[in-house]
Amino acid sequence: MLHILHAADLHLDAPFAALSAEQARQRRAEQRLLLDKLADTANERGADLVLLSGDLLDSAQTYRETAQVLAEALGRIDAPVAIAPGNHDHYSPASLYAAPIWPKNVAIFRDSRVQKIDLPDCTLYGCAFTGPFRDDSPLQGLRAEDNGKPAVMVCHGDVEGKGRYGSISREDIARSGLAYLALGHIHGYSGLQKEGSTYWAYPGCPEGRGFDELGDKGALWVTIGDDNTVTAELLPLCRRRYEIIECDLTGKDPLAAVKETLSRGSTDDICRLILTGEAQSLDLAVLARSAEGLRWALTLRDHTRVPQDLWTREGEDSLTGFFLRDMRKRIDAAQGEEKAVLEKAVRFGLAALENGEDTP
Repeated sequence: MLHILHAADLHLDAPFAALSAEQARQRRAEQRLLLDKLADTANERGADLVLLSGDLLDSAQTYRETAQVLAEALGRIDAPVAIAPGNHDHYSPASLYAAPIWPKNVAIFRDSRVQKIDLPDCTLYGCAFTGPFRDDSPLQGLRAEDNGKPAVMVCHGDVEGKGRYGSISREDIARSGLAYLALGHIHGYSGLQKEGSTYWAYPGCPEGRGFDELGDKGALWVTIGDDNTVTAELLPLCRRRYEIIECDLTGKDPLAAVKETLSRGSTDDICRLILTGEAQSLDLAVLARSAEGLRWALTLRDHTRVPQDLWTREGEDSLTGFFLRDMRKRIDAAQGEEKAVLEKAVRFGLAALENGEDTP
């Protein structure tokens, strides 16, 4: 039985551009702490092999000290570690992967062609991106040898992809003769898949970096049985999760509704709260300040509708009535996001007309 810890797409030193400068700095520091968690998990669970399927570094601009922290963490692992550089951290003679900082237990694949390493418990295959793009399949021509040991491969690539990031067909996987193909590039967990007799998976990224990477993130604990049957378990490792939540304000005090919604979750997370339902004009800045501390980072989106009772004065022979009739026509003719913008304009316009308030 072979136990593998499989991770990918750490994107160390990512810019986290949507956060404040201080929050982005903290998130990059937390990424480095993740490396210790990864090493501790491998040792505590008794991994026989650790596979890292590329994009460990976000770009060539990664700080050398970050690569040094990565190397030191991997050196603490009591098992062989294999890295297959991806499109963001592709191998070149000038890359950090060529620097003399990597411990003896770490093997880095440096060629776009498939290379083989014989290990006591398995036969390991791997290859690297050697530039930011790759037009051929990383599995091209691969047929794993049958030597009585499970054959596994680590690489970066895009299953059924149509772009220039190492497109891999399902037929490539089925023909490979591998027991397990450890992939990187896709940032969501794929679930354990199978083509022919070969199992494969993307573990996703271990830390989300934006609202397109929601929920728990981590690494895969992969077990290959004596009959080459494979099982996989997602181990959550992330410090913070990205979440998108809706809050219906219909008939409610906005601040109370926002606080009640945010009370159901972790204060460590990064949240986008979408306000829905019927509501009067909202001051998002005031709501956000009042909700400080309920999430580590919070953004609000106003998707509310104009309350029906705001239209009761539509028939008046007044500036307010004229405004409402005109806006009703425009809203009825609008679609999608334009309709939401116009409904928001009704609230702001009425506030200005009725109360002499400035529109936000």
